[in-house]
Amino acid sequence: MLLNLSVLKDNPGGTIPFEVVLDLHELAFGGCCPATEPVTAVGEVRNTAGVYVMRGTVRTTLHGPCDRCARDVDKPVEFPLHAVLTAELAGEDGEEDPWTFLLEEGCADLDDIVTTTFVLSMDSKFLCKEDCKGLCCRCGKDLNDGPCGCRPETDPRLAVLQQLLKK
Repeated sequence: MLLNLSVLKDNPGGTIPFEVVLDLHELAFGGCCPATEPVTAVGEVRNTAGVYVMRGTVRTTLHGPCDRCARDVDKPVEFPLHAVLTAELAGEDGEEDPWTFLLEEGCADLDDIVTTTFVLSMDSKFLCKEDCKGLCCRCGKDLNDGPCGCRPETDPRLAVLQQLLKK
């Protein structure tokens, strides 16, 4: 979806609101596609001394297995959207800023901006909770439900000392 910004060109301090809903269900993260619900972005674009600044919020509910304990997770997420929109890129070092977007004939490509914000804001791990303990590597018990019955593994360098304790 393109957002026409031509009305802001001669209106310093002026704003244009926007709202867009995207279907990103095919976007894969860590082997699953957690964005099964629509991704909604709401905000405004402001002409700040000839620079178009976009601010808003990207929201959805993610669904998928926790990367540590494999429980099914339904996790509402909200990411801030902050981008600079420009007619041309002026960079000395040749590196692109991921938060600067080119206008196409005076229009901003909302699909590209929202998708980029969503992808760059996603956590590298999809967890049911921040302090998820995961699964026991020996018996597979979910450690969030309590400790398992496995004995701690002895460091092989200390195995000789363990023999002394048995005597």
